[in-house]
Amino acid sequence: MDKLLTLGSRSSGLIVVCGRVGRFHAAIDKAKEDSETTDSWCRSHHLNVGCFDIKSEQSSTLSSAISASPGYHRDGDVIIGGLFSLKATLPDTRFMFGFQHTVYLPEFVFAALPKHYQHLLAMVFAVEQINKDVNLLFNLSLGFSVFNVDFTEMKAVVSSMSLLSGKSPPVPNYNCRTEKKGELMAVVGGVSTLITTQSSRVLSLYNVPQISYGPFDLSLWDRAQLPSLYQFPRDSAALYQGIIRLLLHFGWVWVGLVVPDDIRGETFLRDMTQEMDNSGLCVAIAERIPEFHTEDIFDSYILIVKLASTSVSVVYGDTYSLLRFVLNIFSNELYGRIFVTTSDWDITTSPFGPSQSYTYFGGGLSLSVHMDEIPGFKDFLRSVQPAKYPHDIFIQDVWSMIFECPHLTKDGTRKLSRCVQNGTLASRSLDIWDMNTSAQSYKVYAAVHAIAQALHEQLSLRMEKESLEKDWNMTPHPWQLHPFLQRGQLERSVGKRNIMNKTTSTTRLDIFNYQSLLNGTKAQVKVGEFTFQSHGVQHLSLNDELITWGKRHNKTPSADCKSHCPPGFQKDAIEGKPFCCYGCRPCPEGEIANVSDMDECIKCPEDHYSFEAEVQCLPKIPTFLSYEDTLGAVLVSVAISFSVLTALILGLFILYRHTPIVRANNTNLSYVLLVSLMLCFLCPLLFIGQPSPATCALRQVFFAVVFSVAVSAILAKTFIVVVAFKATRPGKASQMRLVSRGSNAIVVLGSLIQGCICMVWLGTSPPFPDVDSQAEFGHLVLLCNEGSPAAFFCVLGYLGFLALLSLMIAFVARRLPDTFNEAKMITFSMLVFCSVWVCFLPTYLSTKGRLMVAVESFAILASSAGLLGCIFLPKCYVILLRSDINSRKKLLEHVPSISQNN
Repeated sequence: MDKLLTLGSRSSGLIVVCGRVGRFHAAIDKAKEDSETTDSWCRSHHLNVGCFDIKSEQSSTLSSAISASPGYHRDGDVIIGGLFSLKATLPDTRFMFGFQHTVYLPEFVFAALPKHYQHLLAMVFAVEQINKDVNLLFNLSLGFSVFNVDFTEMKAVVSSMSLLSGKSPPVPNYNCRTEKKGELMAVVGGVSTLITTQSSRVLSLYNVPQISYGPFDLSLWDRAQLPSLYQFPRDSAALYQGIIRLLLHFGWVWVGLVVPDDIRGETFLRDMTQEMDNSGLCVAIAERIPEFHTEDIFDSYILIVKLASTSVSVVYGDTYSLLRFVLNIFSNELYGRIFVTTSDWDITTSPFGPSQSYTYFGGGLSLSVHMDEIPGFKDFLRSVQPAKYPHDIFIQDVWSMIFECPHLTKDGTRKLSRCVQNGTLASRSLDIWDMNTSAQSYKVYAAVHAIAQALHEQLSLRMEKESLEKDWNMTPHPWQLHPFLQRGQLERSVGKRNIMNKTTSTTRLDIFNYQSLLNGTKAQVKVGEFTFQSHGVQHLSLNDELITWGKRHNKTPSADCKSHCPPGFQKDAIEGKPFCCYGCRPCPEGEIANVSDMDECIKCPEDHYSFEAEVQCLPKIPTFLSYEDTLGAVLVSVAISFSVLTALILGLFILYRHTPIVRANNTNLSYVLLVSLMLCFLCPLLFIGQPSPATCALRQVFFAVVFSVAVSAILAKTFIVVVAFKATRPGKASQMRLVSRGSNAIVVLGSLIQGCICMVWLGTSPPFPDVDSQAEFGHLVLLCNEGSPAAFFCVLGYLGFLALLSLMIAFVARRLPDTFNEAKMITFSMLVFCSVWVCFLPTYLSTKGRLMVAVESFAILASSAGLLGCIFLPKCYVILLRSDINSRKKLLEHVPSISQNN
């Protein structure tokens, strides 16, 4: 395949050449003979030109406009390229003056990252392992060509071109490798999105596979723009849920988000904000951090003020993209913040001078995809020394940074002057070097093995299809590896399934805590893990006792917009504030909040009640109006007293049954009325005590029937009074006897109707024992449910009807002669009776619990006492104290007909 030379320039001591790859040597000879002719010929044919140094007869080095950093090379039959970033420098070291003159200034290193040297060593270790396996590449040896591109895009482009041409400085579109040198098969790099993008644009032109070992970025997944690029995917759902579960575990609900100011950061910010909102967490701040070498367009003071508003921040990014963030933390001395991050950001490193990382980032939590330790890699790292790798041009510079040796800088490279050459990396502190395999190093190791496995399968396929002739070239072309990498070859790297390009069914994240050990050394200690299979199947395992929170916290810090709502209180939203900012209000009666920060109080079961400031539900105590209660004892005493009094009055009437005052209003009716009143006074004894099916069914019926008899007797007495005072002529005696029989019929009929109503009530919906859990706080009130409220009020209504009828008749006869006339006394007694029961109804309906029983018992006693007092006490007064008017003579003075009748 013909390739054209490009990027030529002409200067003093150089001649310009052009031509095709197959005719390169002829072009050089022609250029030596006549540089002007060659230059004009190339330009006339509109061809790009390269540069050839005629000062060195032995050299065939071509250079571009900008020199690439020198690399570390190891020959092999096939070559793997590596693009690594060992420090952060200014992106452009050119100083322009005029139009044709350029001066290259010494590099300015603003952040040394010696830990990144482990990435390079991971490639060296992987290559050495593969070369020991003679069966993997069919006796082909694997070599490498490694460049340090820092984080400079131009270096990434130039180094990629150097990998393609085999020379540094590069010759674009020209392969300077001889037959003895291996062909470039694939490239591993870079660690950031920008470096990966720029290098892939060059490598994709030549279909060379490239595997990025940096953080996964969706913007790199564009096959149209970057067809030759592969990267390790990340299960974003697992990472988001792992962070969410970690925040929820510690109760951190007011959390900041810090991301790089790029597409990757915007994607994380958008998705994480949504996940936090779904989980009831709030974003306190959302800050985008520009890269260090870009213009500082944001106020660092405002950033620090915002970070100080919350104790916990989730920081997403890599070590380089967050350099400006780290510098602001250092320079503003922001202490006591807890950062939750990923392994892409090494919070243990101290890129800006003496070790200060633990001071500001101690106690931080880091999530990393679980990785098994690379077998033998730690032993390999312990054996690394400058003398072991004399051709490694980077080791001297890194060694001086790791061991803090005096050095001289020449041509941008540190030269050791007095440094321990036989030191071991295992002796260095965590902020300078980490013996544990980093996530990026693991990816580099896995990528090299994936490339080697793809080569193995390609060679195996070719050996099956083609004969092994002597002149057959076993080395495949780079583009031939793509089918194997695309089919999932990367998944089988280092003997593991599902490592690249496909998410696993189960993702496991390790959780590390940056802490200071007892001996003062700093370490990343594994404190738990998070297993994610789906949103419904996930598990967080965390050992809180292993976690320390840095120098500023002795216990788990809080991250709230407001202090916690204590038990017994529920959250109360504040208008205009995020839902994480809330007030507190006490739980309503009957509800509890037994933990802090409850959204809503929990309602206690029906048979329980809230206790001790609404933090606990206790069983309610069964209760009823018992004989032992003060109220119950008083009612019982009153009931028995009045019943005894009624019995005494009955005995008195029996004793004085022949006296006119007793005989004047039908003796039998007086006896019936007194007996019914005595039973009425005993009715409350059925209402007091624990309800049972028998007492519930009996008490209302007994009360209704007994009171019906009493009121019917009063109605009959009233009727007799009216008729008696109208029978003034002797011929009316026979009518009085009929009236006497009619009064008895009134009593029987009035009681019978009430009895029928009660029988219907008992037959359809009888009263039954029930429980009222709401009537009294902390108690279950045992009471009788009336069954049918309509039947109960029908009973009361019928009693009211009898009482009202008696009142009306007695009111008509109130002005009759009153020596022995009961009309006024009956009128007044009915007024009392009706007043008691009219007051009873609203009081009864508005009362709950045991007081309902007490109210009805009181109404029974009061109405009965009204009847007894108003009707019989005046007669007792006459019998006992005014016997002089209790004579037939006095009676005949007013009612002559009565004497005739009696």
